[in-house]
Amino acid sequence: MTTTPSTTTAHPTAPYERPLWNPQRPGPMPYHRYRPFQERVRVPVPAGGRTWPSARIERAPLWVPVDLRDGNQALAEPMDTPRKRRFFDLLVRLGFKEIEVGYPSASRTDFDFVRHLVTSGAVPDDVTPVVFTPARRDLIDRTFEAVAGLPRAVVHLYMATSPVWREVVLGRDRDGVRASVREAAAHMARRADALPGGGAHLRFQFSPETFNLTEPDYVLELCDGLTELWDASPDRPVTHNLPATVEIATPNVYADQIEYVHRNLSRRDAVILSVHPHNDRGTGVACAELAVLAGAQRVEGCLFGNGERTGNVDLVTLALNLYAQGVDPMVDFSDIDAVRATVEHCNRLPVHPRHPYAGDLVHTAFSGTHQDAISKGLDAHARRAAETGTAPELAPWSVPYLPIDPADVGRSYEAVIRVNSQSGKGGVAYLLRAHAGLDLPRRMRPEMSRTVQETTDGSGREATPKELYELFRTAYLAVDGPVRLDAWSVHREPSGAHRFVCSLAYGDRTGDHEGTGDGPVSAFVDALAGAGLAVAVLDFAEHRSAAPGEEGGAEVTTAYAECRVNGATAWGAGRDTSSLTAAVHAVLAAVNRAAR
Repeated sequence: MTTTPSTTTAHPTAPYERPLWNPQRPGPMPYHRYRPFQERVRVPVPAGGRTWPSARIERAPLWVPVDLRDGNQALAEPMDTPRKRRFFDLLVRLGFKEIEVGYPSASRTDFDFVRHLVTSGAVPDDVTPVVFTPARRDLIDRTFEAVAGLPRAVVHLYMATSPVWREVVLGRDRDGVRASVREAAAHMARRADALPGGGAHLRFQFSPETFNLTEPDYVLELCDGLTELWDASPDRPVTHNLPATVEIATPNVYADQIEYVHRNLSRRDAVILSVHPHNDRGTGVACAELAVLAGAQRVEGCLFGNGERTGNVDLVTLALNLYAQGVDPMVDFSDIDAVRATVEHCNRLPVHPRHPYAGDLVHTAFSGTHQDAISKGLDAHARRAAETGTAPELAPWSVPYLPIDPADVGRSYEAVIRVNSQSGKGGVAYLLRAHAGLDLPRRMRPEMSRTVQETTDGSGREATPKELYELFRTAYLAVDGPVRLDAWSVHREPSGAHRFVCSLAYGDRTGDHEGTGDGPVSAFVDALAGAGLAVAVLDFAEHRSAAPGEEGGAEVTTAYAECRVNGATAWGAGRDTSSLTAAVHAVLAAVNRAAR
């Protein structure tokens, strides 16, 4: 039956038929050229159904960084020995226990680096290097020459196995590829047997490259054959590594593939099941996490996801995703900026500012609603910690928009809230409090926010904390106006009342005035009334804090006053080591702003 495409325009939420692609006219992209995964590989559902959807990750898998091999192959300028050594030392410090260190048969540089590790004694007792080799006798021999003298190592054998590789690249059928793999694996075993102690310090790994496009029964046949040939056992297991060499489907499909192998491998207790996801569809992290749910025990990847095309799966994101779920990641990213600096130096590639956990902007909020929520969340966190007698850095974390405490990865709170034209009163208030010791009264914050927004709207750029303080100082502290207080003093009467004596200029009039009141502020207001200014203090607040550097860093009082003057209302502020002086200056600033 032939269906004629509809020429009518359907409602965008209703089912509709797209017109067939026609190369003679502009229109839809030629999607018909590509086949869905189910037409390229059969993915059997394990007998009894899937178990991975209901599984949980409760402990970290074995993380294996491949930056020094797979990641290095993707660099425009491959690492030399000094850069590789710096990267290796970083991986050791972070706590990785198995590290792929190179492809010694591929280049003199890689061979020399493996020999450098041997001769320099750089490999700690609890770290196992991994070396990579194709399934060719001469390249295997070269690889064994490289690892000679290492106290322990994994020799990683690979061969592409999918139909497109067998037919287009290798020119072999299934039997031909199987024979090549077994011949190479047997040669590895013979080389190991000839070593002192029968090569007991070596373990073997096999990757059926392009696993995710290979027939599942063929993968099992190859892997089980090598498990037997290498005589794997629980105390000397073989690693079978299943790469998503190029992503072909949604992550659930990869999970089904991994679970099928996991549940059907022979000698399962003698096999470490590993995965090596790439990121062609942008789902490398999801593929790795679902693969672990499906039975994978080991994950290969790179720091920050470097690798061919769109990269290998990012081990930093994977580890910190576990951390954010309350699971020990078994690696230490408590100084993420130092890690990033080393990786950027060695790879000569930048880490994107939006990269999960590590980018410059990932803990930053510009939006006013986000800033307000974060500011309130940080305040609530500090209160909860104080109420329970727990150090803030150890207290349970629950702050809006921040999945983990930035301090846990070595970030300060300085970059959490930054202000631009999209920001609101909460963000402005937070930065002034954090960087200038200014705790603006709530009623004052909208006005200050409007002041900032006028500036950032005009410039189109971010306002730094220093610039915010300067805006505050200019708008509320350094206020010129028609009222000038030349000299003043406050006296406490025997009755308890206060008497404010001042020399005051208002417009073109100058004179001495006195006022009385219950306190200094009310006495000052009374003196202003004598000068013809009807002033009402609508709101007043003050606090002590350390002043910013330009004021010497001493502890000062900041006072805030909202005043109505002859019908006009304005805020003012004062800052001084004397609380009395700060209060008087705040009222004076408010009066001048209103009078203007």
